[in-house]
Amino acid sequence: MLLAIDIGNTNMEFGVFDKEKLIGSFRLGTNREITSDEVGLFTSQFFSINNIDRRQIDDIIIASVVPQVMYSINNAMKKYFYKKKPLVIGDNLFLKIKNSYDHPAEVGTDRLVAAIGAYHKYGGPLIVVDFGTATTFDAIDQEGAYLGGAIFPGVKISMEALFQKAAKLPRVELLKPENIIGKNTIKSLQAGAVYGYVGAVGNIVNEMKQELGGSATIIATGGLAKLIGSQADLFSHIDRSLTLDGLRIIYEDYKS
Repeated sequence: MLLAIDIGNTNMEFGVFDKEKLIGSFRLGTNREITSDEVGLFTSQFFSINNIDRRQIDDIIIASVVPQVMYSINNAMKKYFYKKKPLVIGDNLFLKIKNSYDHPAEVGTDRLVAAIGAYHKYGGPLIVVDFGTATTFDAIDQEGAYLGGAIFPGVKISMEALFQKAAKLPRVELLKPENIIGKNTIKSLQAGAVYGYVGAVGNIVNEMKQELGGSATIIATGGLAKLIGSQADLFSHIDRSLTLDGLRIIYEDYKS
């Protein structure tokens, strides 16, 4: 079995694969002060609840955009998984993907891992829209090369900024209201957040499609993929486990 870990700015996602099948996953908030024992205990509890023996884990693979947590994560894996040394993207494991960015090192490993996973699963050309702390749009060509993309403030960040700057506006739960014409402040905020964000996402995707020649497979992934992606009639697939699948695919290529 393989333990794949995707560490983002907001969440850390852990997934266990039995060959190609994702048999379980869980998320922790990305706390830069987290200790190795906290990581190990949460992980051990997940394995216990799901009746998975930690001794069945053959390898561990990690993609991270938060260097501050890596010391604790690495120590936790060694301490709680029988001294296994994780494979870490960009550290002791490098990606086999053509990267057309002006400065390739600037691209987050999570974006490249998702690009590899998406191309392997769906072919190209394609656009991957990842709804995370920021919403990223990544273009991959017919041959699987990473072309570049766009970065847009995440919907939660946008809502938090509005709450902080407007004294009379409350924090609201991010839900799709029944109507776009809100009859109270909460419904109005939800309508603006969801429908406005769908419009922005649709415009960026359509402009990117034109630069790709007018046709591309569009994939939604990330924490808010289901909420935002299901409202826009432009996604070919909503794939919440795309980055974990990308890590599995990279691992399989590494072992072959």
